Amino acid sequence: MLLSAQNLPALARSRKVLFIGGKGGVGKTSTASALALQQARAGRRVLLVSTDPAHNLGHLWERPVGDRPVLLDDAGAGVLLGVEIDPGATLDAHLQEVGATLRDFMPEHLHRQVEAHLQLARQSPGTHESAILERIAELVENSDDVDLIIFDTAPSGHTARLLALPEIMSAWTEGLLQRRSKAEKFGAAIRALDGDDDPASSTGANRDRRIRQVLTQRRARFERLRELVTDAKRCSFVVVLTAERLPVLESVELYEQLTKLGVHVGGLVVNRLSPADAGEFLAARAEQEQKHLDELRRLLPQAQVDTLPMLPGDLVGVQALEKLAQRLG
Repeated sequence: MLLSAQNLPALARSRKVLFIGGKGGVGKTSTASALALQQARAGRRVLLVSTDPAHNLGHLWERPVGDRPVLLDDAGAGVLLGVEIDPGATLDAHLQEVGATLRDFMPEHLHRQVEAHLQLARQSPGTHESAILERIAELVENSDDVDLIIFDTAPSGHTARLLALPEIMSAWTEGLLQRRSKAEKFGAAIRALDGDDDPASSTGANRDRRIRQVLTQRRARFERLRELVTDAKRCSFVVVLTAERLPVLESVELYEQLTKLGVHVGGLVVNRLSPADAGEFLAARAEQEQKHLDELRRLLPQAQVDTLPMLPGDLVGVQALEKLAQRLG
């Protein structure tokens, strides 16, 4: 059964983290913003985060939004803060941290090779996603003073890969730790042969312990994020789409991908439905949209499907978001 979007506020009230995603151009940012505004006006402290490199959050709210939280609204009982994750700044910080660690662990004559490696890594597949993932994990870990975090994500394929990364990165880091264990045993044997069997005074042993500490902390961060995104009581995903053939098919695929990853999909929001009583053209379009909605229900009979109507005018600014938020119930 198709409902109004009243499922969405109930879902938000019962979760700490919501991811809002879907095909590009279907209204993810406006839906995420309206929901965040509705929850803030209801008395919650909300953090709205855009992970999409093509940021629209600042344009939608008509104010500068950067990589650190800025106030978007405090007109109600709660507070709404906004962040646009800056991929370039995130990647720079990520590589700077990695570089500092590598230079600390490597002999000085290898530092130039470290720099060359980092420049190559900047263009390597997965580096961008890994850096974004680190920033997401950081925001989640530092959210004790926030009731709800809503992530406005990039288009479907990027988001699915991003949510698969915590498990991949955790396994990869675990592999590094296992190799470190072997290296430490080998290093200890070499130091014993050299007559340096005092670990407390051994530079090599101290370095090994620091490497292990860094890797252990990194593994723990990814494991905590993986536990969060697969915990249906704390985290859920909402798929936004329009009632058209390609968005419907892509949303079904995204739903199945997320389910396989163990991510709870709280529902789908079909956005910008045409009115059936505003002339022949829109009535015909509404009839066609209903066929796509019927197909969506057939393909995902177990999913909660909510709807939002097409609204007149540009959806920009607080007043427009207030009108959309009212449609959420």
